[in-house]
Amino acid sequence: MRYMKRRGLRMFAVAALLPALASGALAQNTQGQASRQDSAVVQQVMQTVRDFLAAVPKGEKQTFDNFFADDVIYTRSAGVTVTKADIIRNIDVRAANDPTATYGGDDFTIHVYGNMAVVNFRLIMHGQNSGKEETAYFRNTGTFLKRGGKWQAVAWQATKVPPANDGK
Repeated sequence: MRYMKRRGLRMFAVAALLPALASGALAQNTQGQASRQDSAVVQQVMQTVRDFLAAVPKGEKQTFDNFFADDVIYTRSAGVTVTKADIIRNIDVRAANDPTATYGGDDFTIHVYGNMAVVNFRLIMHGQNSGKEETAYFRNTGTFLKRGGKWQAVAWQATKVPPANDGK
């Protein structure tokens, strides 16, 4: 009789756990769907950054206007904070300082928080210094907000990596 009671309790406990297990599986499935959505956002934001870096050498105002939100807070690698108006105003200065510079990015880490995403990556700048080819590395961190159906940087921080380090 005791055996039957224990066995009955065990069966009851297993039966009681089944709905919990089922809801756990549902939660995992829901998380899996969120992960797929996050993965799509990661790809969108990474492509936004890569497209921007590829277009920077052209020095077109529209490139910078699309990438940076009107209310962006940008801290340059020299520690100076600038606005979007400052960025737009200095497009020609950047181009004049190194007209052959090209930009790329790797080592991306992107965290998605709904309609926001935080990006960190290594920016690789190829250019010339006194006629000699030179590569410089920066670690950039940006916060993107999705507004009006497009991702724009609302905060940006650039840090120059010392020459003896490749920034990884």
